[in-house]
Amino acid sequence: MRYSAPRGTQDILPRESPRWQYVEGKFRDICRLFGYNELRTPTFEETDLFTRSVGEHTDIVSKEMYTFQDRGERSMTLRAEGTAPIVRAYVQHKLHGEQPVNKFYYITGVFRYERPQAGRYREHHQVGIEAFGSQDPAMDAEVIALGSQFLATLGVGGCELKINSVGCPECAPQYKDALRQDVKPYLNELCETCQVRYDTNPLRMLDCKAPGCKEFTVNIPSIVDHLCQDCGDHLKAVLRYLDDLGISYILDPRLVRGLDYYTKTAFEFQSADLGAQSTVIGGGRYDGLVTQMGGPPTPAVGFGCGIERMLLIMEAQGIEPPINVHPSVFVITLGEATRELGIKLLADLRKAGIAAETDYSGKSMKSQMKAADREQAKFVVIIGEDELNQGLVKVRNMGTKEENDVPICEAVEKIAEALS
Repeated sequence: MRYSAPRGTQDILPRESPRWQYVEGKFRDICRLFGYNELRTPTFEETDLFTRSVGEHTDIVSKEMYTFQDRGERSMTLRAEGTAPIVRAYVQHKLHGEQPVNKFYYITGVFRYERPQAGRYREHHQVGIEAFGSQDPAMDAEVIALGSQFLATLGVGGCELKINSVGCPECAPQYKDALRQDVKPYLNELCETCQVRYDTNPLRMLDCKAPGCKEFTVNIPSIVDHLCQDCGDHLKAVLRYLDDLGISYILDPRLVRGLDYYTKTAFEFQSADLGAQSTVIGGGRYDGLVTQMGGPPTPAVGFGCGIERMLLIMEAQGIEPPINVHPSVFVITLGEATRELGIKLLADLRKAGIAAETDYSGKSMKSQMKAADREQAKFVVIIGEDELNQGLVKVRNMGTKEENDVPICEAVEKIAEALS
């Protein structure tokens, strides 16, 4: 019996993992600059955490969650999105009591049962940030700026920032009623999904990709014109901050997010390099979610970003991360008598912070040199019986082909000097 990775999952092989580490490392660096600290949550949570926060009628809850009963007959679900577990941890550990504003980031796996396609897997990976405790529009702008700087740091270009406001509990219901009234004459002509959304979450009709549905909703009123004073002022302030920061954007009244917890700001960075699944970073504000989870009234804003999608964009744009996974030194030993010294020298090089490798398969001198060349080692250290008897090693610069005899006791120091 030969096994394969489950459909919709992937093995990240050693030749690919450095690209992942590069993206994750850049994200950690950006988060450190902006004052965000890492928060890690469990791989599974109580199912109710997602049904309550994300929304029962969302695609995630109704179609995509990996839900199971544990041995205690409790309903558990693999992490279906990044924000709800962070909010749960924030409330459970009373982090609001530690300081007025808390800023977290995460790098994690997300599990959704959906049709696998480019950039969309049943187990995919996200980086994301969440900021709690501030309703200042400047915080929305900071979250967007972090996303923008992340893209720029990776060298990714051509992404459009689209932004909107989805209102708040005061004004959103009135707009939803107006939306239903405008769409009602065409209700039977909408797709089956939008007919369900008409009752459960009419804003999601704006996001439908079916040509007929887009046609019937093209002339509906703009949500921006239906915002209450507070939401309207908040949106204007966010846009002013983005202008001040030099971040270009498109105000898109049709932009909504697929989760029920969003309030006020919603935004996406979209890339044409991803095709139909164009969103690479998506987020917004969710001021009521902490209260919904049993915590005190706490404004919050954040975003999520798919690592697989980011890597696809980088590949499409020809961005090759400057990654060096090659050893600096390759130690070659010739004969059994030299092996012990070679292994000790290998350990001393590594203790000195110098990446080093050797042959473990008993190959000939010629084959070991080929291995060193294949590994793109900068230096080769050769230890033969003659060198061993003289207390020397040969150090060869693989770039210049220059070769010198060096006392064994000085080898690490000399190589470190040459590499510095």
